[in-house]
Amino acid sequence: MSAPTIHRLLLAGLTVLALATSAHAQGRGPVGDAGIDGFGDDGQLYQDQNGAYYVRRGGRYLPYAGRTDFVRPAPQSPAASRPVAPPPPEPAALYEDPTVPARPGAVPPAEGLSPVEAAKAKAVLRAPDNEPIDYARAYGPVSDDVFPIQAFNYKKMNPAFLRQEIAYNGPYEPGTIIVDPRAHQLTLVEQNGRARRYGVGVGKQGFSWSGTATVNSKQAWPDWYPPKEMIARSPKLASEVDKLQSGLGVAGGLRNPLGARAMYLWQGNKDTLFRIHGTLEPFSIGKSVSSGCIRMINQDAIDLFSRVNVGSKVVVLN
Repeated sequence: MSAPTIHRLLLAGLTVLALATSAHAQGRGPVGDAGIDGFGDDGQLYQDQNGAYYVRRGGRYLPYAGRTDFVRPAPQSPAASRPVAPPPPEPAALYEDPTVPARPGAVPPAEGLSPVEAAKAKAVLRAPDNEPIDYARAYGPVSDDVFPIQAFNYKKMNPAFLRQEIAYNGPYEPGTIIVDPRAHQLTLVEQNGRARRYGVGVGKQGFSWSGTATVNSKQAWPDWYPPKEMIARSPKLASEVDKLQSGLGVAGGLRNPLGARAMYLWQGNKDTLFRIHGTLEPFSIGKSVSSGCIRMINQDAIDLFSRVNVGSKVVVLN
């Protein structure tokens, strides 16, 4: 019997807290931001066409009966939204992810979310604030997230790169993200001729890119998996990575270059390996310094994350 179609809804993410704590205990500092990460989808919630929820663990979809009231369904195409005859229920079945080889003898993890995963899911609940932007509040300390975030001294930042509400009469529909690398600004198109603009850091010479992509997934405090080539050419980075769920990487947390949030950009069925994410270096915003990713002040990354759906269109201008 074929497995039900699984739809990605949102990402709680999986962080190995012991690894992050161990890294701090060893005196490691923040890892330099190279701007490119890899794959790491464990801990995400999915839903099949019957409305049943699953959590992805080690390349498998396990039935999930935990809290789901925070889930915001991903946009579906008209074809995908047509009624589909449901197969007989298989509550105990494990659904293989065809992109991940099965691990012989693997023992499925326990169902439900770990405390850190639950905290990440709670972080996704942060409601958008549509009041006039108060910079002292917008860039103040964040103490109720998975990890504490220090206040950002916005008074030292060029005002052009601070969060703003602006008028918009361009061609893109609400929900579209527009990145202007030359201006170092990201704009989220909103309803009623309005938009929200943020300052960003973009790729340095030789690492910039342009085109259209889709927000394929989102994660709060994501793990970072630098490519093997990057680890090989950086001895310092090689000493900072640990063995995580999906390979060598840096666990989500205060020393992770992806910061507090990440939105993963795909073109069709292919991962571009570019992300919109937070940063450990907020004063790099407004500059071309990354390896192609679009970095934001952590408070801005959290704000954007709460407003963007999986499936949103992203346009990176030339």
